[in-house]
Amino acid sequence: MAVLLAVFIPVLMLGVVLALGRYEELMLPDTVAPPDGADVAARTDQ
Repeated sequence: MAVLLAVFIPVLMLGVVLALGRYEELMLPDTVAPPDGADVAARTDQ
């Protein structure tokens, strides 16, 4: 019985962490940081 707990608890914890990561990706909007002035000035394709 103790061996089953030792095997299943880490697997369940990994599943919870992965599920929370997927939930976070779904809940947070895809945001991109606005470009800095230096980044805009350094671009040559404009």
